[in-house]
Amino acid sequence: MGGVAALARELGHEVEGSDQNIYPPMSTQLEQLGIVLRQGYAADNISADCDEIVIGNALSRGNGAVEQVLDDGRRYNSGAQWLAENVLPGRDTLAVAGTHGKTTTTTILTWLLEAAGRSPGFLIGGVAEDFGVSARCGGGREFVVEADEYDTAFFDKRSKFVHYKPLVAILNNLEYDHADIFPDVAAIQRQFHHLVRTVPRRGRLIVNGEDKYLAEVLAMGCWTPVETFGLDASLAPSSAQPLLHGDRADEGAASRAAFQWTARMINEDGSAFAVIHDGVEIGEVSWPLLGRHNVMNALASLAAANAVGVDVRSVLPALASFRSVKRRMEVIGEAQGIAIYDDFAHHPTAIATTLAGLRARVGGARIVVAMEPRSNSMRLGAHAEALAPSLDIADAVVFLHRPELAWDAGKVVAGLRGDGVAVPDVDHLIGVLRERARAGDHVVFMSNGGFDGAPRRFLAALRNE
Repeated sequence: MGGVAALARELGHEVEGSDQNIYPPMSTQLEQLGIVLRQGYAADNISADCDEIVIGNALSRGNGAVEQVLDDGRRYNSGAQWLAENVLPGRDTLAVAGTHGKTTTTTILTWLLEAAGRSPGFLIGGVAEDFGVSARCGGGREFVVEADEYDTAFFDKRSKFVHYKPLVAILNNLEYDHADIFPDVAAIQRQFHHLVRTVPRRGRLIVNGEDKYLAEVLAMGCWTPVETFGLDASLAPSSAQPLLHGDRADEGAASRAAFQWTARMINEDGSAFAVIHDGVEIGEVSWPLLGRHNVMNALASLAAANAVGVDVRSVLPALASFRSVKRRMEVIGEAQGIAIYDDFAHHPTAIATTLAGLRARVGGARIVVAMEPRSNSMRLGAHAEALAPSLDIADAVVFLHRPELAWDAGKVVAGLRGDGVAVPDVDHLIGVLRERARAGDHVVFMSNGGFDGAPRRFLAALRNE
């Protein structure tokens, strides 16, 4: 929603907004854009002369501001529909979908198009370090959008991404998430199928070839050429398996025996790799990001850039200076020999892959995780059983168990391989970290919320000692 506000401002509209528990970096971006933010969802926070009200999916019936908008008969819309009507017409939209890695992959793809001189527009669910903002209209034909499978609004329960009608869609991965709206994986797959239905036959689907749930999505129907990416050759699709399905599919198109896009790992931590396209090595990448998952994100982005005519060989060097997104394993500082990271990971798979990348980089150094289970799925306990195994790589975990958490964090702590403790609030969490962290440690704060400013509060505490 902050990105939508930024785009509206760039288009010349006067923009205001209200939110709850506003925190950086988005609050900082909006302030710098001169967009007035009011605290809380009060009806009188909406100016009387406002022409259109764009409502995010966090608001439901019963919310005071929503009820007033409906009672007054005011014009309202969703963020996804507003984008589709005001920004995307006439553009070649590249949509990045998946349970994990959407923000990073969207940013990598945007950076590659920028390096190719395309001047793309973009909407990213975070603040891109290389652009300083989360959204811009751009001067080129392409528009890159982070395509979320979460529902659109209280009045539109379709996934956001069905509004975008992309020319190129990346299907990065698919796992169970968003337990507040999806009963099972099949329900999410149905929404991905709806996205696949909107991609034209002249477009391209860039699909994680290692993902069985995405293979099942394609089997539901696909009318668009597919390119796969992956690293594990044993998971490559069979040459007999068609990539196009459906009554009007091109039955002559079939998958290859291996992925169209893969990589040869040069460094185990993912910081250096060679890109292979159609069996031919086209160049090497050395960049600041870590982990197998980020190599996969890079392959997807390169495939999508190639799909709109970018010479990927020429833009590979641009990845060396890529700075990613704030709060994606962002190093916020070091004090007393302790490195401190702020990370957005909030799903067990993302937690595990992120920590695996860090372990490959730091070797035997201690990794300490401060974890806040904040997403709706986490708070509902949908990932409770998988949480402890996802933290196996950590040597110690300090688990924030707020009183409103409906499940027993003690079972998670008891299942940890390393040391673990649950605390009731951030003050206690910082206190425990100050007692246990020591020189040489890597302390990773993991939350998809503000975490009450815990990473920077911990850094400040260390510097003040």
